[in-house]
Amino acid sequence: MATRAISEDRSRRRLSRERVLQTATSRADQGGLEALTIRTLAEELGVAPMALYRHVANKDDLIDAMIDVVFSEIGLPSGGADWKTAMRERAISVRDALTRHRWAIGLMESRRRPGPANLRHHDAVIGKLRAAGFSVEMAAHAYSLLDSYIYGFALTKMNLPFETTADVADVAETMLQPFPVNEYPNLVEFIAEHAMKPGYDYGDEFEYGLDVILDGLDTVRGTA
Repeated sequence: MATRAISEDRSRRRLSRERVLQTATSRADQGGLEALTIRTLAEELGVAPMALYRHVANKDDLIDAMIDVVFSEIGLPSGGADWKTAMRERAISVRDALTRHRWAIGLMESRRRPGPANLRHHDAVIGKLRAAGFSVEMAAHAYSLLDSYIYGFALTKMNLPFETTADVADVAETMLQPFPVNEYPNLVEFIAEHAMKPGYDYGDEFEYGLDVILDGLDTVRGTA
């Protein structure tokens, strides 16, 4: 019993907020937030649930901090780059972070108690837009448009019923098989001549759409 108590004491001493967040984020990455509870997190860390409350106040505090972990992985807009390059790099970095942490997509802008990485990220993006000549109002429009596209694309891609070209063919056959031939000729043409081309990857559409948005924002950058 004494040996077990010593082992548990050492485990508790090694516990830190950083370790709690890393473990919680990893668990959510693997099974979603529904797989994450204070009890299951404590079991994975090898401690009693009450030990976690020295590092996080409650489940909401834990999620706030996990979202801050995600924001900390996103590259801030480069000070030396022009605004379009900076916004492009930032958008790709956000997309990549959301690919790693799919559970976070619907939570990134929902936190009432955001952490420092979250606030630093938003401040840097707004600052880059303002320095590029966007008024406060236009910076708000640009930020909203970019994030709607980034988060919307990430959510769409996450929920697609296919990943490879072969998957596209299987899904298309399942979708269209119940209907008469030539009932949906435009959809068939799109699938056959675009989505089923070797090497097709829906994810490649992201940067094309992003560049269209950035070019459009450039045309209205100096307006009020």
